[in-house]
Amino acid sequence: MSDARQQLLSLLAKESFRLGQFKLSSGGTSDYYIDCRTTTLHAEGARLCGRVFLDEIRHQDWSPKAIGGLTMGADPIVVSVAMQSAQEAQAHTQASGEEFLIHGFLVRKAEKQHGMGQRIEGFREKGTKVVIMDDVCTTGASTIQAIEAAREFGFEVVGVMCLVEREEAHGRPAVEVAAAGVPFVAIFTASDVRAEHIRQNPEAVKSLPTTFVVAAKCDFCDRPAVTNVPGPRCEVHRSEGAE
Repeated sequence: MSDARQQLLSLLAKESFRLGQFKLSSGGTSDYYIDCRTTTLHAEGARLCGRVFLDEIRHQDWSPKAIGGLTMGADPIVVSVAMQSAQEAQAHTQASGEEFLIHGFLVRKAEKQHGMGQRIEGFREKGTKVVIMDDVCTTGASTIQAIEAAREFGFEVVGVMCLVEREEAHGRPAVEVAAAGVPFVAIFTASDVRAEHIRQNPEAVKSLPTTFVVAAKCDFCDRPAVTNVPGPRCEVHRSEGAE
């Protein structure tokens, strides 16, 4: 793991991850909560996101002209990567570094009802290669919306990325179906962040912080989850996969 990647993981574990009993909107519980925005909007977190995502994009050899995702989880990541690419471009003398630039676009949840009525804001060159970004993938719904909107607009989606994959609610399979063969890359899994959080806070597993409300559905059906152990399960499936 690169230094920047390890630093980003450490920051996520410190700023964005909490263990405890977190109340689900269905009335069930989850034993952890993660809010990536406290990291992606952190000054150092923004720098690290730009570095790590850009490194992964280069590693995948996607060569996109732009990156974007559904507002608002993707917003800070998109800006960080675009700025990092511009800094790299300044370090090169060829053709003002244009080939190193990766621009940004944002996908509205619905088209504007005024002005030009656009759903895609920012970079808007049809036919160009783009990568879809998200902060957290749980069900994959926001990522899928961004993929569909980008293709409907006329972009060629060549890659899909998220900062943290929660590994539940069938998020990855749903995104992979929508991506239709395009690679889906998660920088970290929730298990990665959880392990780092416990390493930083060995006493955390013994504490129960304040309860928060989050939403979840059963991994096996669309019923509301009543437990998060061993994963989101409804009353019917709560014993499935248990040790």
